[in-house]
Amino acid sequence: MSPERVLTEVDGRELSLSNLDKVLYPDTGFAKSQVIDYYARVAEVMVPHLLHRPTTFRRYPNGVEGMSFYEKHAPDHQPEWIKRIEVPSKSGEHDPIIYTAVGDRPTLLWAANLAALEFHVPLWHVAKGKAIPAPPDYMVFDLDPGPGTSIVECCRVAQWLGARLDRDALFAKTSGSKGLQLYTRVQRTSWEQLGDRAHQVAKDIEREHPHEVVSTMKKTLRQGKVLIDWSQNNPSKTTVAVYSLRARSEPTVSTPVSWSEVDKCAKSANPDRLRFEAKDVLRRIEKLGDLMAPLIATRSRAPRKSSAS
Repeated sequence: MSPERVLTEVDGRELSLSNLDKVLYPDTGFAKSQVIDYYARVAEVMVPHLLHRPTTFRRYPNGVEGMSFYEKHAPDHQPEWIKRIEVPSKSGEHDPIIYTAVGDRPTLLWAANLAALEFHVPLWHVAKGKAIPAPPDYMVFDLDPGPGTSIVECCRVAQWLGARLDRDALFAKTSGSKGLQLYTRVQRTSWEQLGDRAHQVAKDIEREHPHEVVSTMKKTLRQGKVLIDWSQNNPSKTTVAVYSLRARSEPTVSTPVSWSEVDKCAKSANPDRLRFEAKDVLRRIEKLGDLMAPLIATRSRAPRKSSAS
């Protein structure tokens, strides 16, 4: 075996890890071994949010400063013990996409070894008796700061959304990049109804705060404003998974935050209050647990039979 390749056992599965010393975040020296270690330690709280969801990897084989690509199709070399989810094409005119299903720690670490730094998932999960794509689990508002704004302004918009909706049922996480995302559970809702409702809420907030908020993607309208991206409420769209690393200059993470933290950030005008790297997130989990656990606490875990290799 190559000296650059290491065999290890994780929860009863054998993994072959390679190039562990390779630096994937040059500005901080954060190496592939540290990426794998982070995902190994965060798996207990992250995997339940990925469970039964077709997962898209964003891979950076040469680090965050190199070329990247999104990988939807489960690779041919994927081990037989890793489950797959077959998703039909939207029109039915093309072959279905066979996604990897990240359902346990070994699968998460296998993907991390491919330099999959980011994990993206849809708002639905595979469940017994439901068609694919299934009905939505969540409604999401992706708050994206335009030029001249930051996550501070996103927090202020989040406060307005919290006042309009049930704040106690809204769960916030940083995007790990520049913005903030709010999730709330939905039940017995069609995708059309979900999209219409999210769009209406975004337009209402825009109407009430026209100098701070925009609800359309047009770039010329976004200077000094926060985009409420409601269009993510679509079965074919994905959002970055909670606890996923991001491909920034430092290993920042899409991190759950409390409403108290959102309020303090909005008041302080300091965007660094809601900037968390991998080491920070691990400490937060030890202290706070999973702040987004209530989102999945009541969800049925009975998976629909999906194709597996």
